Amino acid sequence: MRCELDRRDFLTAAGVVSASCLLPLGLPRAARAEGPWVPLFRAWVPEIFAPLPDPPQHSTAIVIGSGFGGAVAALRLAEAGVQTTVLERGSRWPNDPWREIFTGDDLPDGRGFWHRTSFTGVTKVPVFFESFGGVLDCTEYGTIDVWRAAAVGGGSVIFTGAMVEPERRHFDAVFGGSLSFDELHDKYYPRVRSMLGLSRMPIDIYDSEPFTHSRAWDAQVRAAGYTPEPLESIFKWDVLRDELAGRSRPSATEARSNLGNSNGAKFDLGQNYLRYAENTGRAAIFAGHQVDAIAAEPGGGYSVALRKLDPTGAVLSTRTITCDQLFLAAGSIGTSELLVRARETGALPNLNEHVGQNWGTNGDVALARGVTSLAGGTGGVPCASKIVDDSGLPTTLENWYIPGIPVDVGALASLGMVIEPTRGHFQHDARTGRVGVVWPQNGSDNAVAAARAVNDRVQERSGSLFDYQPIGYDANASFTAHPLGGAVLGAATDSHGRVVGYRGLYVMDGALLPGSSAAVNPSLTIAAIAERNIEAIVGNGG
Repeated sequence: MRCELDRRDFLTAAGVVSASCLLPLGLPRAARAEGPWVPLFRAWVPEIFAPLPDPPQHSTAIVIGSGFGGAVAALRLAEAGVQTTVLERGSRWPNDPWREIFTGDDLPDGRGFWHRTSFTGVTKVPVFFESFGGVLDCTEYGTIDVWRAAAVGGGSVIFTGAMVEPERRHFDAVFGGSLSFDELHDKYYPRVRSMLGLSRMPIDIYDSEPFTHSRAWDAQVRAAGYTPEPLESIFKWDVLRDELAGRSRPSATEARSNLGNSNGAKFDLGQNYLRYAENTGRAAIFAGHQVDAIAAEPGGGYSVALRKLDPTGAVLSTRTITCDQLFLAAGSIGTSELLVRARETGALPNLNEHVGQNWGTNGDVALARGVTSLAGGTGGVPCASKIVDDSGLPTTLENWYIPGIPVDVGALASLGMVIEPTRGHFQHDARTGRVGVVWPQNGSDNAVAAARAVNDRVQERSGSLFDYQPIGYDANASFTAHPLGGAVLGAATDSHGRVVGYRGLYVMDGALLPGSSAAVNPSLTIAAIAERNIEAIVGNGG
């Protein structure tokens, strides 16, 4: 259990690391008598405590997971006339312009985390709260911490909104011909952009007080000889304008409430793909349903063993349901866990040796450097820009922010993403039945070195006032917010996500990517590949 603070101070400052550790599979803890927090959650967000409907006993198609891959699959299946059941372990969270939906005003609480009980912030004083089914799952695997979503809409609910098309040279280096960049660039990236309404940060938002840190970051990288490139985002800028004008409680402009989405400022998947799928009348989404195992049925099709969960983690019921076609979209971790467990227990014995392999962190590194001048600002969520450096390992730094820390205390943050070769794998423990990630002890060192070199170059050339390296805030790669791989396209699956060895079994999420999305956030690429794959699957009848 890794709960030390020395290498993780930056992440605790960022408001996303707890002093407690999750079970390796992120399973809810046993139900307990409700303490003082849950009645407050019932009052603050009553919607997530509404009775949960049960999925049908048999569906033509089941989609496990409702993030970028699952949402795309659900809509396109429903449009093709396929009765589709979508299973999601997390809750379906509302949006409200005047409520803090996901966590407290000043301190985090259980709504922000998937079954954690404590949090350590910048004061290094732990804050304790009840285990609860919140939106961010921080699972610890000994040498790597993995952040992933637990909510209807998956990562679209809690990420910083940046959706970035990789550069061709980086894409080809990562995918090595298994995917055509031109095919995605010409057809599927534009399709996703249109569906999600992607756009760059408008100048009036960029020039506003909450984005002082964005302007300071851009000025520093220019001084270091880089040209900041504006990024596309999933944010709805009129909602941010409402915040600035006092027509909505601040969320995206103050780095609040799980990355600025209490008021629906992000055009998350619940507002597009998933809603459109439901509107067809042929898709239904079932929140609060955690899938524990999958298996092939003797007569064809698949069975899915699941638990129905109350937001407190209480198990309301257990069932096994069936389908003709099964689409795995539970994220790199969830999908790979299910496949590896099924192979090792004999539920899907024909899965090949590539299942559970080639897992990576997308080269994620969290970085901080000092400001050039103390200029103020409240730390808006949307990412305005990025820089790319190819002088060593291909590295992207994105203009980030540190939640809860205004720029006037002297910190500017970046998220680094590095193309580097280290990979891990999934391992099944026959004694416990759990599946965990095996990651080398120093597996992130290459990524840290590459990202730190770029960050140091900016710091040295821009006249930064503070050096964060001596106190351990300058780089941290003990985490990934972008877990990728485990069921890689063209190895564990065919070229369109059909799982090798099984008809009617598909992978639709980040497990398809070979540990990297080519030095950018993976969400746009995951959605584009899902659009490509489901089009071929539907068009060819499976």
